Amino acid sequence: MDIKNIKSEFPIFKQKVNGKPLTYLDSANSSQKPKAVIDRISNFYETEFSNVGRSVHTLAVKATNRFEDVRDKVKAYLNAKHREEIIFTKGATEAINLVATAFGEKFINKGDEILTTELEHHSNYVPWHFVRQKKGAVIKFASVNEKGEVDLDEIKKLITNKTKIIAITHISNVTGTIMPIKKIIDMAKEKKIPVLIDGTQGAPHIKLDLQDLDCDFYAISCHKMYGPNGLGILYSKKKWLDEFPPYQGGGGMISEVFKDNVTFASTPTKFEAGTMQTAEVVGFSEAINFIENLGIEKINKHENEILEYGIEKLKRNNSVNIFGDPKERGSVISFTMKGIHPHDIATILDEDGVAIRAGHHCCQILHDKMGISATARASIGVYNTKEDIDILCDSINKCKKVFNI
Repeated sequence: MDIKNIKSEFPIFKQKVNGKPLTYLDSANSSQKPKAVIDRISNFYETEFSNVGRSVHTLAVKATNRFEDVRDKVKAYLNAKHREEIIFTKGATEAINLVATAFGEKFINKGDEILTTELEHHSNYVPWHFVRQKKGAVIKFASVNEKGEVDLDEIKKLITNKTKIIAITHISNVTGTIMPIKKIIDMAKEKKIPVLIDGTQGAPHIKLDLQDLDCDFYAISCHKMYGPNGLGILYSKKKWLDEFPPYQGGGGMISEVFKDNVTFASTPTKFEAGTMQTAEVVGFSEAINFIENLGIEKINKHENEILEYGIEKLKRNNSVNIFGDPKERGSVISFTMKGIHPHDIATILDEDGVAIRAGHHCCQILHDKMGISATARASIGVYNTKEDIDILCDSINKCKKVFNI
């Protein structure tokens, strides 16, 4: 496949929005889906559908094999050590909740500390807030500087003998800051502190080798990786999963059930209670194929070219204020315009078929630190072009005319 013509792989770009060609700049929120993913899900429902891990008839065995094959595929894609280290969840949010609940229940007590940053998405804060409420733990926040970065020294000074876990984002969904997670993990290992990485923005853009990275947990959101909604992946070192109690109870995650006792299945099955989202898992296999066929390094290079072009062009507009200027940056640009609320920006852009996000992007702590309630955000995917940036900038100029700026 050729990145220059990659939009043709995505059926959604055949339509017009408000009479204009769709310019989709909201991939940090959720990416669009290539036809191969859509077709695979449709084909599964048409010819292969059955519940997994339950029945022994032909369709059920085939569906179960398909499901488990994808676990092996994800293991290989992430270079995990064991297939049992791959847990399918409803999303990255559930993956982080699983760790916070299971780890917090077993290893965190009153006065223990959880270290995170001011960059975090609510999904990597609120679950730890629940632990704080229930166990009397303390959450410490590494502060963000004026460039939108978190210094290693800032994290180092917050680590104490009470630090039980470090939970940090890989890439900020507001400033685009790429955190030096390998250095943070190495620092934590010296103190025997486990590290959870919120990889929702990292996994779609950066080559992952989790054995080399050596984090304890990595959460992935499949719908941001050109895959289906309602599916996430928790990577966890097997040693933790073997120690954790089940996160949810129900069918499929048990070994034996009696009136006076219940025993649980082994890892990973004990964390996959209930009917699993088999079609979505099978469809995600095609999303991995899509990324691998293009090459994640090529995707990253292409997105960085569009990002640099976009930042350079927006900086020339005196009415636009871009938030964050990190040295290492992912493909998001959050900005404001003097005298125009971000929601008004997004509404006017939508009239031109330009899709961006406006709000606090589930990062209220960071926006509070920046002294604003909301930003407009353009985020870049593999299908974006410099022409999309030009259309964005033209539409931003239209905002200026509407508000007489």
